[in-house]
Amino acid sequence: MIKPLGSRVLIKMKEGEETTKSGIILAGAAQEKPQIAEVIEVGPGEIVDGKKEEMKVKKGDNIIVSEYSGTKIKYEGVDYIIVRQDDILAKVE
Repeated sequence: MIKPLGSRVLIKMKEGEETTKSGIILAGAAQEKPQIAEVIEVGPGEIVDGKKEEMKVKKGDNIIVSEYSGTKIKYEGVDYIIVRQDDILAKVE
C-alpha cells in the first residue's frame, strides 16, 4: 500500500461521464476530464512554524482537485495521483 508523507494525499480520479444527459455516447477524447476524486490515503500532516498542520480530508472523502495538479503513478495496475493538501479545492458532500 502507498502511504503519503507530510501533507500529501493519495487520490483516485472518478470516471468521467460516458453519455450526455440526452443519451449521446461520447468518444474517449470528447469526454470531459473529471476533477472529482476519491481520497484513498492521507499523510500525517506537517509541522509549520512549530504547529502541527491538521489534514482537512480523510480516507473515503470525495474531493475536487486542480486539473493539472499532483504526480501520477500506477501501482498494481491502478492509476493514482499524489497531491498536496493545498491542491485540493473543495470537498464534495
